[in-house]
Amino acid sequence: MIVESLMLVNVAIRFLLELFGLFVYGYWGYKVGGTAAMRWGLAIGIPLIIATAWGLFGSPKAAFLLSGFPHLLLEIGVFLIPAVLLLNLGKVPLALIYGIIVILNRLLMYIWDQ
Repeated sequence: MIVESLMLVNVAIRFLLELFGLFVYGYWGYKVGGTAAMRWGLAIGIPLIIATAWGLFGSPKAAFLLSGFPHLLLEIGVFLIPAVLLLNLGKVPLALIYGIIVILNRLLMYIWDQ
């Protein structure tokens, strides 16, 4: 009973990590964009592209679900690159916390076959 509850919490954390990662992509895009149009274009466009790719190829109900190494690469792009972007923005503690949670979450997903 406890393990099943922890598994549900892990899935919920995964979803929150996905949302936070998309936010980081948008925040980073806004910060690195030069003009106002570029800032907003990147802030909206990058998360939209990432969310579309994840929805089509990586999410549990994806239309064209990848497996193996290609799926791992997509997961790295969706979940771990935001940690690198946070580092790029000088948000070192947040990047470390986020990155550690992503890795622990993925490890538990592997162990529990989620």
